[in-house]
Amino acid sequence: MDSFVTLIQVLDSTVRLATPLLLACLAGLYSERAGIFDIGLEGKMLISAFFSAAVAAVTGSVWLGLLAGIASSLVLSALHGVASITFRGNQLISGVAINFLASGLTVLIAQSWFQQGGRTPSLFGQGRFEPINFPFAEALSEVPFIGPIYSELLSGHSILVYIAFLMVPATWWILYRTRFGLRLRAVGENPAAVDTAGVSVVGLRFAAVAICGVLCGIAGAYLATALQAGFVKEMTAGRGFIALAALIFAKWRPWHAMWACLLFGLLQAIALRFQNIDLGGIVIPVQVMDALPYILTVVILAGFVGKAVPPRAGGEPYVKER
Repeated sequence: MDSFVTLIQVLDSTVRLATPLLLACLAGLYSERAGIFDIGLEGKMLISAFFSAAVAAVTGSVWLGLLAGIASSLVLSALHGVASITFRGNQLISGVAINFLASGLTVLIAQSWFQQGGRTPSLFGQGRFEPINFPFAEALSEVPFIGPIYSELLSGHSILVYIAFLMVPATWWILYRTRFGLRLRAVGENPAAVDTAGVSVVGLRFAAVAICGVLCGIAGAYLATALQAGFVKEMTAGRGFIALAALIFAKWRPWHAMWACLLFGLLQAIALRFQNIDLGGIVIPVQVMDALPYILTVVILAGFVGKAVPPRAGGEPYVKER
């Protein structure tokens, strides 16, 4: 029974740690399906994490913080869209610039506003997303097997966790069952054909970039106001790049993206749970366990993905023929 409880705790941590990865992965899916490569997911999450924590700390309202985080992420998405779509710049360079901009800007503003070494004040009460407990969760917690699954694994998460996992079927439905989704996928494969049909390629790509900004904004806000209680320097810790790896691993499909993010979340949960492991006198250092998710990310992408073919028009600016 102790092993089962430990398993449930690890899976519970997996869900929490996979949530920002899943939101960022779906954000990249929308953008890249429309032909706009975006390695600036990290920067958008980071700036959203800062502004959501900062506004929540000042106003005491986590919902205002969430809106501020989404708005800041949308600003960077607009910059990326203007650079990549309007001015037809290199999408990878634009994404790198966004990451550097967010990294420096968050620390600079945080130090100017709060004078706490690039941190925001700790969040309490209404400044954080509280866990949502399902009906009868406490009463069923003592029931063998079913109780821990219901009360700990399914119940007790913040609303953003449930939104993240609901976005998976919603994304599948939007992409494969709506006219907007059909056009979005088509513009990433053959934008000239979409343009010939009288549909605005620029409009669709900006819409995809905007959706990407909203989802990255929610992911960053989750990090600072739900997973943790405030903003600290570089708190995204490479999650945007792991989300990109998960997206490639999933081959740009929403359901596969969810399982890929859960896998990476599981690796992080194991690294956090099992540290300084003693294997018959050989102690695995905590640094090795911390690096495990990143090492296995490279191993998985190198050896288990196979041929992942991105959208054919991905990364290429569209020039309308006259």
